[in-house]
Amino acid sequence: MKKNILLILSLIFILSSCAGMLDQYSHTAIPPDAVVESDLPSVRAGMYNRVQEAPGTLTYVNFDFVGGDINQKEYTPKQLIDAELKSGSTMSGEWNGFYSALYQVNNTMYVAKRFPDSPIAKVTLGEAYYFRAWIYLNLTTRFGGIPILKENTQEIVPRATEEECWELIYEDITEAVNMLGTSSSYYYVSQDAAKALKARICLYMGKKDEAKNLAEELINSGRYRLDTFENIFNTYPSRKNNSETIFAFLCQDSAQSSIRIGNEFYSYDYEHKGKGTYSVPKSFFDAWEANDNRKARSVIFEGGYYRLNKYPAGQGGTDPVNVSRIAEMYLISAEAQGYPNGVARLNELRDARGLGGVSVTNEGNFLDAVLSERRFELFGENHRYYDLVRTGKAIETLGIKEFQLLFPIPDTE
Repeated sequence: MKKNILLILSLIFILSSCAGMLDQYSHTAIPPDAVVESDLPSVRAGMYNRVQEAPGTLTYVNFDFVGGDINQKEYTPKQLIDAELKSGSTMSGEWNGFYSALYQVNNTMYVAKRFPDSPIAKVTLGEAYYFRAWIYLNLTTRFGGIPILKENTQEIVPRATEEECWELIYEDITEAVNMLGTSSSYYYVSQDAAKALKARICLYMGKKDEAKNLAEELINSGRYRLDTFENIFNTYPSRKNNSETIFAFLCQDSAQSSIRIGNEFYSYDYEHKGKGTYSVPKSFFDAWEANDNRKARSVIFEGGYYRLNKYPAGQGGTDPVNVSRIAEMYLISAEAQGYPNGVARLNELRDARGLGGVSVTNEGNFLDAVLSERRFELFGENHRYYDLVRTGKAIETLGIKEFQLLFPIPDTE
């Protein structure tokens, strides 16, 4: 582990704002053993902020880069994939960012457990279990087996097996489901948010029956429904609510959040400006079906290039980042049920997106149809690369080597 990160974050809480929670609190540092119950809102806010901010902007779209659907203007998708998966130029930042967030989450758990009779401590602890599962999910899908830290330490921790990491992820998200209830908005972790993440985890782990049951429970709850992409993603600057989001990082505004995905894509000609570093291959733009009502909000031709269009704030502000929404639950249920039972859920989603139903005749064709639908539905939401890896299609589809199925662990580790 990075000693400098460890020494700072294992001893203090960075009390920055997330979801407006800390507008009323000073930005200061509190040793964990000195925290009193009245400090818990600040501790909770610091955890949200650190988890949201520490991994960095490009972390939220990296699987789209290495999944081949986003490139730099100077490089083809294949060149970008090779550069990322061979040199790991951005990987050390992600590694350090996720572990930095983990240290804060572990500190929050330590503090919350000191107040077993406090309602806010129980909520905070449930959220911490959720975030630890989310952090380890991100790390494990990138790096495979990694060091497991259930509590902070300055000792050198050995690398766990990938199976041990998945066991911890499942254990933590189950704790979160059991501890959490409703939340005041989808910018706070709820029991539904934990169930949605657990459905994803179960799908990845091959626990298909459990994945299907969790996804179906959320679909049938009546609390969410498929919405238009304009409502889901055209939120700047109003951040109006939509019926599809289960949990999202708010990324409050550019004074409080550095997560500005749109700034990386739009050019300076765009109404809200942008750096225009990254673009979308024309081949991907051309692959969309003609009547797909997601296309205009997903991809736009701007500044001479095709651009990711789900984060419209550009340089001018920040956009929320979806972690879970109900469309993913349709796709999880469909994939978990398999052919032919899952066809109905897949076609239900396609119908809502202006498309006709798929006609498939076997399990292989059906999985290809699900993966294709995930590619277009979840574009720019950080799923594509691991979808190909977990289904055994990455080497053939992306033209990568077997060793590139995992990201390179930073040399310093």
